Amino acid sequence: MLLGPVQLLSAVRRRIRLHRAMGVVFALTVYVSMAGAALYLVRTAPGDAFSGAAFWIVLTTILVGTVLSVTFGIFAAVGRFPDLHQRWMLLCYGFLMTAPLLRLEWGALPRLLPGLPMEDINRVAIMHLGSVVAFGALAASRARDRRVTVPGVAGTWAPMPVLAAAHLAGAVALAWITRSYLGWGAEGRRLLLAYLIPYAATYLVMSVRQRHAALEGRSWAREEWRLHLTALCLAPALSASAALPFEQYLGLDRQTALSAGVTIGCGMLAFAANTVVSLRVMYGRELVKRQDLAAAPRTRPAPSQLA
Repeated sequence: MLLGPVQLLSAVRRRIRLHRAMGVVFALTVYVSMAGAALYLVRTAPGDAFSGAAFWIVLTTILVGTVLSVTFGIFAAVGRFPDLHQRWMLLCYGFLMTAPLLRLEWGALPRLLPGLPMEDINRVAIMHLGSVVAFGALAASRARDRRVTVPGVAGTWAPMPVLAAAHLAGAVALAWITRSYLGWGAEGRRLLLAYLIPYAATYLVMSVRQRHAALEGRSWAREEWRLHLTALCLAPALSASAALPFEQYLGLDRQTALSAGVTIGCGMLAFAANTVVSLRVMYGRELVKRQDLAAAPRTRPAPSQLA
């Protein structure tokens, strides 16, 4: 966590050697830390985790997301995709920051919800931590990326029919999630608000930013915001669909299974959106290469001209 700001500052100030050296230390530290976390999770039954199985599932998802993010970040650096490297490492750092952010919520939420035991406070906190850190990583990426366009990237991979379908699926899933939680009394309403308020704020910011980018003619910013907005809309659908296997195969009660699905939905779809953005950039580079190869024979001098 301390190395993250060092990496960001060294990249901003273009201290390349320092950035690479500290990047190796950062990656190795992440792998070692996550190995220790994996050992804990393997030795701890889901029901024995603090505040229950939903928290165990959240920790496991964060573990997988952190390891994959730092790995994809290394691949992007080796492949000379500095913009993608930056995105993956920021997402990795966002996953890591769930730990201190959770501690901060343990200190702040008891003042807003007096009388609740820490187990319930923890359940409230994990309802939105995934969306908060994922949005923070996206906002940081967009703040660092000032490009208007990206070579080879034109149009959108999330046209209006796709975005409309994502909105419809998300609305149906949100309605089902809301109805389920409202049927579980005061605790259900508390958990629902802890999920819906950050989700609505994130949705509003993404919608406004992608529209402003479109009006200003910044096609790349519009595309990235749009892809992440589509993923955010689909997050409730993933959460709702994940509840069934959690209930069937992990033996969880319906409320715990749904809470587990809700807590991981936004984080997993943010990871998926980052993957789509990466594929978008890589496809654009490949398209430019093919266009250059196709144009190369036309620019060569004819044999008569050489003679």
